[in-house]
Amino acid sequence: MKTLNACTIIISFLLLSNGCKKGYIQNGKQHILFQYDYINYAWGYIHEGFYVDDEGKVLFYSNPENWNFHSQDYSISEKQIDDNLSKCTLSDTKIDKEDLAKFSSYIDNIASSKITAKKSVGADAGTSVCICYTYNSQGGIYNGTLIKMEGDYTCENLNFYSKKVTIWLSEIYDSISGE
Repeated sequence: MKTLNACTIIISFLLLSNGCKKGYIQNGKQHILFQYDYINYAWGYIHEGFYVDDEGKVLFYSNPENWNFHSQDYSISEKQIDDNLSKCTLSDTKIDKEDLAKFSSYIDNIASSKITAKKSVGADAGTSVCICYTYNSQGGIYNGTLIKMEGDYTCENLNFYSKKVTIWLSEIYDSISGE
């Protein structure tokens, strides 16, 4: 009986301690959580999108000059992010705390999932990508994870939460692109 009680206490402790995990924020320094980015070269140069920060602010950009693009593995330095943010406009859209907490809680799961192979599916549609970030404070790098790519090329993260986050980010894009 004592062994059963001890096992129950240990399991309960492990489950509760996992709930306190900070997840996507390391050392309290991560400011950018998500990015939606659209580029189209076919109809004249169009480059627009937004970042979602840790306060729920939506920071929009449209054809910014000297933009710092993420690397092929979707990573970008903190300095480059800061420079990009200086070229953004604060949108009227603000994400409420509950939605921000819900969607940001998916980042760790998405970041640990596999991504399908990139396929060419068309031309002249441009390409939109949805990315989530985890921050490495030692290197000052935002490690990006592709959630979904659509347009001329497609691929997607296979995590269960990816579709929910993609729909959410697309809804935000639709709401701010008309502002």
